[in-house]
Amino acid sequence: MVVDLLIAMGYGGGDAAMGRVTGRSGDGGIDGTIREDALGLDEVYVQAKKYAAGNAVGEGDLRNFAGAIDAAGTTKGVFVTTSGFTRAAKDYVARSPKRIVLIDGDELARLMVLHGIGVRTRLPRYEVKRIDEDYFDQDAP
Repeated sequence: MVVDLLIAMGYGGGDAAMGRVTGRSGDGGIDGTIREDALGLDEVYVQAKKYAAGNAVGEGDLRNFAGAIDAAGTTKGVFVTTSGFTRAAKDYVARSPKRIVLIDGDELARLMVLHGIGVRTRLPRYEVKRIDEDYFDQDAP
């Protein structure tokens, strides 16, 4: 789902073929990759953690992820969790020379809705109308 979301956000040129899910045992701490260009010269590595609310991702998880993207020879990553991040984890990312973006549960939900990934519109749908003040402009011919 996270790789699909990043593709929908425009990473990999929006081409699903540019994303790959790798998350399984022995994945080296990487759950997915997205090639940003057709030749694969630039990649974004993805780590996702499904944690319960209140079980925040700590600095150790971010250190492991930074080590995994370093071992893969890249400098960019996206770390997503359904919960949140500890202050120490955020501080670690702020100090790191790697470009790591943190997406917590609230931001993940917002992005899923915005890009229509993993969500469904329930019918009926309602339109909210408001007065078009330009239509009633006194100075209009």
